[in-house]
Amino acid sequence: MSADPAAEAGGAALLIACALGIERFALRGADLGAAAGAVTVLRTGMGPRSAERAVTRALTGRSGEAGAPGQPGEPGERPAAPGERATAVIATGFCAGLAPGMHPGDLVVADETRDPAGRTVCTGTRILAHALSHPLSGGPRRAVHIGPVVGSDHVVRGAERAALHSTGAIAVDMESAATLRTAVGHGIRPVAAVRVVVDAPEHELVRIGTLCGGISAFRVLRTVLPAFFHWHRSSLLPGGELDGHASPPDHPGRDVSL
Repeated sequence: MSADPAAEAGGAALLIACALGIERFALRGADLGAAAGAVTVLRTGMGPRSAERAVTRALTGRSGEAGAPGQPGEPGERPAAPGERATAVIATGFCAGLAPGMHPGDLVVADETRDPAGRTVCTGTRILAHALSHPLSGGPRRAVHIGPVVGSDHVVRGAERAALHSTGAIAVDMESAATLRTAVGHGIRPVAAVRVVVDAPEHELVRIGTLCGGISAFRVLRTVLPAFFHWHRSSLLPGGELDGHASPPDHPGRDVSL
């Protein structure tokens, strides 16, 4: 795998960002041979500031200041030459589901991410959700929910979870919004967020440290890479859904599982 996706010729690199070591372990344990270009699985560390710093460093070679990507005077990713594509970025890992009826192991595909700094519209949402709900590897179908994913700087529980759901968000995590906002702050590129529900209103964990390799969320996370690669290949096709356009969030929170 490439350690510097921004430097890959052809602009066909893919950066997959996650926060936890167990998430990176799940992703690295899958087959990377079907990728369209260089793939980096980046562990950012927990929290939005860690995500901002890690993604800035991966795309520019500089650590940068949290919350300030792309400010005047800060060097960004090398501008793409004709025919090149900027590094695509996917934020992934575990999340807390906000909608009643969600279960551990369900998948969430963001049509946008939100945090106090603003919102980032995701690209290729329908392509990604379809690939995840119809596994390309032939595995079992999973419930896939599409809607806004909100960012938080702490673990969300109880009444706060219900309050976030009332805004239309269907899931919350600490890194996706910061990851995608930072990525597009360093140049136009395909961005997406896919999360696996590890706890939900009716299945709330006591603490994130209770995760272990045998739970359903971990097993599901190990199966997502073929869909990520399909999404990435689609982003390289001229005139495709990902060619500079986001999928419209016409029904936030809809369930596309079959």
